[in-house]
This record gives sequence, C-alpha cells and structure tokens, in this order.
Amino acid sequence: MHPVRDPRPVAAATRFQAFLGEPASFQLAYRPPLDPTFRDPRPLQVRIEGDAADLVTVSSVDLVPCAFLALPGHDDGYEWDEPGLYPDVLRPVPNGEVPVRFGSWGAVWFDLTTTDPVRAGVHELTIVMTSPDGSELHREPVTVEITGIELPPLDIVSSHWMHLDALADHYGVEVFSEEHWTLVERFMASAAEMGVTSLLAPVWTPPLDTAVGSYRTVVQLIDITATTEGYRFGFDRLRRWLDLCRRSGITGVEVAHLFTQWGAEATPGIVVNQERAFGWDVPATDARYRTLMEALLPALQSVLDEEWDRDHVVFHISDEPSGEGGLASYLAAKAVVADLLKGWTVVDALSEHSFYTSGAVPVPVVATDHVEPFLAERPKRLWVYCCVSQDRDVANRFIGMPSSRNRAIGHQLFASGVDGFLHWGFNFWYSWHSIRRVDPFTDTSAGGAFPSGDPFAVYPGPDRTPWPSIRFRVFAQAMWDHRALQAVRAAHGTTAALDLIDPDRTLRFDRPVLDPNHYYQARQRITAALTNAGPEA
Repeated sequence: MHPVRDPRPVAAATRFQAFLGEPASFQLAYRPPLDPTFRDPRPLQVRIEGDAADLVTVSSVDLVPCAFLALPGHDDGYEWDEPGLYPDVLRPVPNGEVPVRFGSWGAVWFDLTTTDPVRAGVHELTIVMTSPDGSELHREPVTVEITGIELPPLDIVSSHWMHLDALADHYGVEVFSEEHWTLVERFMASAAEMGVTSLLAPVWTPPLDTAVGSYRTVVQLIDITATTEGYRFGFDRLRRWLDLCRRSGITGVEVAHLFTQWGAEATPGIVVNQERAFGWDVPATDARYRTLMEALLPALQSVLDEEWDRDHVVFHISDEPSGEGGLASYLAAKAVVADLLKGWTVVDALSEHSFYTSGAVPVPVVATDHVEPFLAERPKRLWVYCCVSQDRDVANRFIGMPSSRNRAIGHQLFASGVDGFLHWGFNFWYSWHSIRRVDPFTDTSAGGAFPSGDPFAVYPGPDRTPWPSIRFRVFAQAMWDHRALQAVRAAHGTTAALDLIDPDRTLRFDRPVLDPNHYYQARQRITAALTNAGPEA
C-alpha cells in the first residue's frame, strides 16, 4: 500500500455523536466549480440552520506548508510523505467566511458542544453554503446526537509540555507581564480542552531542547536571591501559575527537570540575583548546586504541599538518558538530590529497559516503540510517550499520518492499563535545539528537524488566542474515548469494556487500528453500553 497522494472526500450519511462537554466534530468538503469562467476570489459564506445552531462553532481547515512529512523507510500508515501544502490548522471563522481555492478541495470544520443536559438529544442541522453574491450553492443535512451522560474525569495522566518562552517570544511580550499571563491562561485552558491534565511547571527555565552552551528565554517562576546568610525565595509567580492550572482544570504538576537533557551532565540555567548562576558551565555534581538544592527543594516542596496534592506532583531528573555513559551520569546527578526528593514521585522519559531494571528510574515514561519489555515486566507505575522517533508501526500525530493513527492512542492507553501519556510538543515554535524562533504557520517541522506536526499541536492565532489543529481535536477525541471506556468499565467491568474495542485481544502499541470506521463503530458500541441495560444491548 502506498500513501494516498491526492485523497478525495467521500460523502457518508453519518450520525455524529458526543457526550456532554465533548465536541461533536464533522467536516464539509467543498470545491469551486470546474467552470473555467468562474473566477470570483471572494470568500464563500457558510451558516448553520437548526435548533442547535447556536451550539456550533465554525472553522476553516487551512493548509500549512510541510517540507518534511516522513522519515525515509517509513511504514505504509501515512497519508502523505512528500512536501506540499496540507490541511491542519483550524482557523476560527465566526463570520462564516471560508476561502475559495481554485482547482482544489477545501473543508469547513464544525464543532457542536454543550454541557447542558437539557440540550442533549438528537439535533437535525443543515449546513448552507452561499456564493459571494448571496446565491445558495449547497445545503447539507447533518444529524448530531448529544448523549446526556457526563463522563468521569480522565483517570490517567495526560502530560504535554507547554513552553512559556514560546508564547513570549512569538508574540513579542515581556515574560510574566500581564500580556504574557493572559497568553499563558488562554493556552493553558486550550491544553485542558485537548485533554491535557498535567503541565510542566517552569520553576526554573526547563533545560530541554537546548543546544549545548546556549540558553532559551528565561521563564523562571521562582525568584532566587543569594545573601550572606543564604538563599531567599519568592514564590508569588509559582502560586499564580498554580492558580491558573487549578482554574483551567489541570490536575497534575511536573517540576522542571533538575539537570540537562540527554545525559544529566550539567545544571539548568537557573537565575540568582537576576543573573544566570548555573547552566552548561556548571556540572551536575558541582557542590554549589547541591547547596542551592538543599535550600530550594524543601522550600519548593512546602509551597507545593500548601497548594497541591503531592500525589499529583512529579519531579524529573533528566530527560531521555541513554547508553552506558548516560546511566552513569544520570545516577551521579540523581545522587545529588535523591535524599531531597524522598516522599515525592520521580518520573523520567527513557527507552532502555536497563535503566528501569537498574533502579535508576522508578516510574519510567517509555517510548511506545520500546514499551513491550516494560509491559512484560510491569513496573508498579508506567507512562508512555511518543515523539519524532516513533514514526513506524505505532500511534502518532504527524501531519502526514491519518487521523486514525492519532486517535488510536486512546484505545491503546486503556487496553494496556498504563498510568500516563506524555508528549513534549504542545507549542514548541522553535527550530532544532531552540536555535531560532519559527513561525508555525510557515514552518511545521522545527526548521526541518522533525516530521511536520511533531513540535506542536496548537497554533498562535494572530488574535492572541490558541488556534487548534486537526490533530489537537483528534487527540482530544482519543482522551474522550478513554473516559468513555472508564465509564463502561465502572458499569460493566474491564472485560466488557475491552470487548467493545478489542474483542480478539490483538491491540498493541505497535498495532494501532488505522481503519477510521473502527472508531466510529466502537463509539457506537460504547454509547449503547452506557445508555442501555448492558454492553450487548
């Protein structure tokens, strides 16, 4: 099978379904007339008619340039693998105006959402598209069912790293100015809408994706002052950040990594007395860092105990240690702070099983293409992650992949019973190693470093609001799938829930189901199990 080079929309009479609070999403594809005399470039107008029209938001499915869609030798589970313009960003169109693309298909994305059980039920809608002169071009009936069931909260961790420096750098605002805080709040709420439950707290600027010897824009939440009598700390910004998490529905807090990435050889670029005092030039085992941590970590933990449930707080030592030397440097760095982290959960991303069996990482976050040994010798707690390297045989959300490969993760997480999922790129709008800022509307691959879509799931709208991507919406659907399966499990048991999505028990992380009908039909079975007497009704 080869990637579909130029897919054509397929019409289908479908009843779209969602639960309370979940967007029921659907698209309408359109193409200008093939008449060569049609040359009107003005936008077309789209409106919704019906009793639930007020519950619908409309977005234009806009194209973005993708210079790097897939690594060489990729598997067959891609839609596109050659450079071009592809649909991804969902641009809000409150006025209903959508662009004309001569000679090619366009699409309009609709979301119908309500949390009001009174508005639950079957809604008959009509999509009406008109020409620039007001004449009607097309009417399309759509049936949407909102099931009046409120699902339980997601019972696993869904972690995405939101980069506060990217918000400040892209919009050109001062870090932690009121403008910046407004952006942080908006994008945090957007992350929660995507199904995120845990965010990385930049207590100091996270030492992630940074070229050796360079530094990213400082976004340190903690004020640190060195005096002759020791260190003093200010936690006002951290408390404000935690309050935004609380208000946005974020339940998990991850403290930024205590040491640099890929080996834990150096310290983060921590600012003291308004100047950088640590960083690449200060080794992980430097006594000065231990002195700082002896003062800072207990004070930080005291604030966290006041503000948060420590069962929903994790610390990180270093991201993705690997190799024999990596284990040694990781253990050396961990020894610097191990006694200061007793009673707290330590979680780190890794791929090598030996790092877990050595006892170095008690709660591993394992790449989905390396997880099978961990599932066979199951840790008490286990997370999984995917990123650029998970390009073959597993679920992921590159732009070149079909949406079913993104949505698959919800079923996989439930069937495997893992405790969490992590993705590094909610809004990484930089090139490789953060060497320069990129415009995600024109560069979707971090300057060619990662397959398009890997670095971010959300776009920085010019109106200073987050614009979701198709992948954003589909990942959210995957988390809603997980929550719906939780509800079936509570009502009918684990076996009944698994029977609805994996009756043959063949689902694995390296076997995502790519047939989109599977997810539509599975959701129908799940809904039936929750609304009728039993899962077979």
